[in-house]
Amino acid sequence: MGKLYVLMGKSSTGKDTIYKELLKKDSLSLKEVVIYTTRPIRDGEKNGREYHFVDNDTLQVLQEQGKIIERRDYNTVHGVWSYFTVNDGQIDIKDQDYLVIATLEAYKDFIKFFGEDNVCPIYVDVEDGERLTRALDREKQQKDPKYAELCRRFLADCEDFSKEKLDEAKIERVFENVSLNTCLEEIVDYVLSLSNRR
Repeated sequence: MGKLYVLMGKSSTGKDTIYKELLKKDSLSLKEVVIYTTRPIRDGEKNGREYHFVDNDTLQVLQEQGKIIERRDYNTVHGVWSYFTVNDGQIDIKDQDYLVIATLEAYKDFIKFFGEDNVCPIYVDVEDGERLTRALDREKQQKDPKYAELCRRFLADCEDFSKEKLDEAKIERVFENVSLNTCLEEIVDYVLSLSNRR
C-alpha cells in the first residue's frame, strides 16, 4: 500500500521549491498531485503544472458530481478563491506514493478520505520575519503585485497553523527551512524511514 505525503506550511516557507525537489528524488518515487484552484494564474505559472486553473462553474459541476476530496475557500481582497483536490484518477495509493501541497484542514480531509495510516504530514516552517521578507520579494516580481492579499494571507497563516491546531492534528515533526539542502535531507530521510516500514 502506498502513502499520500501532505506537504504543509505557512506561505513563503519554500513549499513549492521543496515540492519540486522531492519529486526529483528517484529514491522516493513520489508522484505529484496537481490540485485545482479558481484563483487567477500568476506570472510564470502554467495550467496543469502548479494547479489546474478552473472557473467557479467547473468547481460547481465537480461538487455536484461528488468528486471533491477536500476544498478550501479564501475570502481574499480580490474575491473568493477556492483550492481543492479532485477525485479525478490522479491518486491511487494501492501501489504508489504521492506528494501534495495542502493546508492543515485539507490534511485532515485526506485522512478521512484515505485513512490515517495512508496519509503522512510534512510540515515546513520558517521564522516569521524571514517568511515575510520572502513573501514581499516574491510579490515584487509580479506584474501586478497584490500586497494587501499578501498581508491578509500572512496573518491568516498565523491562525491557520497555530500551535493548538498543529497539536490537534497530531503534527509533531517540524522541518525548519533555514537551509534548503538540510531541510530536504531531513525530509528525504523521513519519507524513506516510513517507506521502509512497508
